[in-house]
Amino acid sequence: EVQLVESGGGLVQAGGSLRLSCAASGFTLDDYAIGWFRQAPGKEREGFSCINHKYGSTFYADSVKGRFTISSDNAKNTVYLQMNSLKPEDTAVYYCAASRKDGTAWYWKRPGWYDYWGQGTQITVSS
Repeated sequence: EVQLVESGGGLVQAGGSLRLSCAASGFTLDDYAIGWFRQAPGKEREGFSCINHKYGSTFYADSVKGRFTISSDNAKNTVYLQMNSLKPEDTAVYYCAASRKDGTAWYWKRPGWYDYWGQGTQITVSS
């Protein structure tokens, strides 16, 4: 059974840091892209980072570039998201998702491109 499980969310003050984990089971990361999305109340789900393990490429949205870093540990079959300099506008439910499809560079921000999703973890950044 394919599963993605996010962990590491919580409450943090503005300017603080958190590290999210996305543990994959039922498949190996080697041929997959793992994307990170977030959804704030009343807003659309936003794709903001992705790592493609097949080509070793990473992608970031402008809203997080320079503050967030995506990485992975293939031995642990886990993807990490280091988030620094957090802002109140980063408050949202954060999801990881997996895709085996081609076209990462073009489609990584699109929720419909992904095959599997985690359950989400809440991050709240207080001002």
